[in-house]
Amino acid sequence: MAAVRREWRGSRELDVTVEARRREDPATVRALAYPALVGAPEPGDRVLLNLNALALGLGTGGYALVVAVPDRLPDDVDVPGHVVKARYTPLQAIVLAADEEASPLRGDLAGATDLGGMPVVVADLHSALPAVVAGALAAAPGARIAYVMTDGGALPAWFSRTLDGLGPLLAGTVTTGQAFGGDLESTNVHSGLLAARHGLRADLAVVTQGPGNLGTGTSWGFSGVAAGEAVNAVAALGGRPVAAPRISGADPRPRHRGVSHHSLTAFGRVALAPADLVVPADLPADLAGPVRAALAPLCPPHTLVEVPAEDLAEALAALPVRLSTMGRGFAEDRAYFLAAAAAGRHAASGLRQRGVGD
Repeated sequence: MAAVRREWRGSRELDVTVEARRREDPATVRALAYPALVGAPEPGDRVLLNLNALALGLGTGGYALVVAVPDRLPDDVDVPGHVVKARYTPLQAIVLAADEEASPLRGDLAGATDLGGMPVVVADLHSALPAVVAGALAAAPGARIAYVMTDGGALPAWFSRTLDGLGPLLAGTVTTGQAFGGDLESTNVHSGLLAARHGLRADLAVVTQGPGNLGTGTSWGFSGVAAGEAVNAVAALGGRPVAAPRISGADPRPRHRGVSHHSLTAFGRVALAPADLVVPADLPADLAGPVRAALAPLCPPHTLVEVPAEDLAEALAALPVRLSTMGRGFAEDRAYFLAAAAAGRHAASGLRQRGVGD
């Protein structure tokens, strides 16, 4: 290993010199290590790498990943929990679920079955998270916002520099399903929502997958289908589902222009419970018409809610993290980030009326 580039919560980014086996192999690669799983590599260490993400040219996951530091293995895991995530893989993680017997939150969660009307914003992509947070805090400053991370993208929450950068703007992160590394762990979205409400004492929650997502370009072959299932979970637990459609005026792919087909499938076919379907009231005219036309068949059961969003640009600019989706920033895809912020504003509007965060 040549050098440590930088670190953030749960991750260490490295420059690694590669022992080339083929002429086309790079001389050095950018690599990522999760010290809790593999130990903390230092300059001069030998490391075993997985180069698959680099070979595929993945944008979000374009790192070599450290599998092991063979000459300096980490200490044995000493965790009071017995929940296993990334199960039956070489790097399976042992975690303490928020609601299991050894957890200090067991008493709060053992009998918890209801969200008590808590608003929950459900979005497709991880990149929507900071924009939703900005919109919510603009409506209810000081509100306690929890992030419930599903396992459709990255499994380790540590991969997300966005989470590290949002810091005190979040009450905490709950990693659900096979995802791990949050402030609290849960076995599924339902228990994750309850952990957010009763463990993190959240006023509002945001549900999205971790960084990255899987898609085959087909109608049903994408990880964002889980957004519709999350709407159902929120309703089943007595929460208030707020759906944030993926809207873009800049995506070069027709299936994601206007309202993404991901949102139309997740909220139109998978979500059986009604939700507030939020769109910016001030979209450009050439985008507003197609967006409304695409979402009209989803209402009912959903309710289309138009929320002013252009004035949220200042709140988005003030975020401590960089906005980016599919390589596009706010200037390149205003509609995407303003749509997510509008959903956050709408979800938190009731909190403001109740005095939360005042």
